[in-house]
Amino acid sequence: MLQVEFSRGELARLRVAEGADPMWEVVLSLHLLQNQQAALTFDPWRREVRAALERAGLTGVVQDLMRVCPAAPYFPDFLTPGRGETGVDFEAAVERVLSTPRRRLAAELERLHTYSGGPVPSGLRSLAAGEPEALRRLGTGLRRYYEVAVAPYGPAIRAQAAADRSRRGEVALAGGAEGLLASYTELPGWQARGDTLLAPYPVRRELHLAGRTLTLVPSFFCVRTPLALVDEELPPVLVHPLSPTPGWLLRTRQGRATPPVAQLIGASRARMLELLGRPMTTTALAAAMDLAPSTASRHASVLREAGLLTTSRHGTHVLHRRTPLGRALLDGPPP
Repeated sequence: MLQVEFSRGELARLRVAEGADPMWEVVLSLHLLQNQQAALTFDPWRREVRAALERAGLTGVVQDLMRVCPAAPYFPDFLTPGRGETGVDFEAAVERVLSTPRRRLAAELERLHTYSGGPVPSGLRSLAAGEPEALRRLGTGLRRYYEVAVAPYGPAIRAQAAADRSRRGEVALAGGAEGLLASYTELPGWQARGDTLLAPYPVRRELHLAGRTLTLVPSFFCVRTPLALVDEELPPVLVHPLSPTPGWLLRTRQGRATPPVAQLIGASRARMLELLGRPMTTTALAAAMDLAPSTASRHASVLREAGLLTTSRHGTHVLHRRTPLGRALLDGPPP
């Protein structure tokens, strides 16, 4: 069990990341390729990605990455430097990894193999020493893996993360920081007791904030339990599952085809109606659909004028909700 106790000031500063973080998705998807967790949800993705990695000749590259990032109780913190910040794309995230100070590289790789019961393997010693060629290989491996195993699933990842952020924003507007904290009890095994958050965790651990801001980061490829950085000197993050449902990959594939209603209102507006099964802000819709916020706002205006969604303002936030008419239009005529 993981326990986080908040002072009043720490709770008030509780932060929700802007979206999923690219390096956390890389690391946690690598873990899923090494285990059988959440088989119903991720086995179709595993089969698809393994085949794609083999076609691309990346099997050896992925094995090398797995040596640095095993599905084990510990993997190096330097692989996940991000906190879901706005404007930090994958390339910037890789550069952060590659700029890790040599002393930290050596310490964390040593810790990795202390957990595994042996010294740093010879193949990783050059990386632990921060040798330029070893860092170059790591960067190349991360980039090639990402392009095959994570980037093609970006729309599903962004849509889930945007819906989650919209939900957190809605409860924060209604219930403040306490309501935001309580909203995470929707996740299996999570509890909020006053100013204390309890979450399932592989070991018993207390996460000490020491006056710092905790950032909650959603992750598509995180399953079962949240994750926190081992080094408590680093900015505190708590990565939690987005919990996509079984069949997400098939629905993503089907969603790329033009739904019948798109012939009437257009593909982008049909997609927006699909996303609005939960209330979402304009910013969240834009992120989920890869649109400029101004474009998402125009689509929302057209749908609102047609009676397919409603819009309400909560402070500085605008939330869109699909109407019963919008749901009926998506569903089509009864069989």
